Amino acid sequence: MTRRFHHIACAEDTLAATFDSAPGTTALLIVSGGNEIRSGAHGGMAQLASRIAAQGFPVLRYDRRGIGESTGENQGFLNSAAEISAAAEFLRLEEKAQNIVAFGNCDAATALALFGPAAGIDGYILANPWVIETERTSDTQEPTISSGAIRARYWDRIRNPRSVIDLLTGKIDIKKLLKGLRQAARSEDNGALSLQLRDALSTLENSADILLAKRDTTARAFLAAWNSADFTAVRGKASIKVETLDSASHSFADRDAKQWLTDRILQALRSA
Repeated sequence: MTRRFHHIACAEDTLAATFDSAPGTTALLIVSGGNEIRSGAHGGMAQLASRIAAQGFPVLRYDRRGIGESTGENQGFLNSAAEISAAAEFLRLEEKAQNIVAFGNCDAATALALFGPAAGIDGYILANPWVIETERTSDTQEPTISSGAIRARYWDRIRNPRSVIDLLTGKIDIKKLLKGLRQAARSEDNGALSLQLRDALSTLENSADILLAKRDTTARAFLAAWNSADFTAVRGKASIKVETLDSASHSFADRDAKQWLTDRILQALRSA
């Protein structure tokens, strides 16, 4: 395996990218979530790329425009179609990839579902897709978490005997608990982003594996939407598979979660 640095043209800007070479013709494209640089939190994506390349699959990862070493303005994941297309084109034209499987976590998963088809992605690994709406004020951006996700979190706490002890000994804030229970009790419709993701998933022609750390807040919010009536038709698609890991690690950071994620990515690459 050889690790090389590249600059990829993207409109009038340049994406900083890292390519791990391998003999295979099916490549993995890693799309970073949030405002993370391409190495990932604590180097997690760089380590993942090494593990995948060691199994014979080349891997490309890049910084979104305006992040890390890439030029341009950071316009967020909902405006990242050009970056995904530029990276996929680089893999096909410069590295001669015949098939491209793309992996993204959090809002990168949502971005791939929205923009992957136009980029010609052949397969999808979507981890903890982001469906949480945000409410903007002049100087803050607070996420609005679905009542379904809140209910799941409180159900886990209720089942934990330690929570009863914490409540009796005053370690749990009663006011916060009551506020959370009121939020959990409210009924609500899926937000615009959830429905946008639903529509994107419904039109995917290639296979998609949705991977969820089921005790992660982002994954719980997605599951609340996924299990709603709005997603009934999408749940019936044979090309979409949902798998869950009993973990609260959003980035699959612990040893067992890393191995679980790696195994499922390799499975998708070998099936492409």
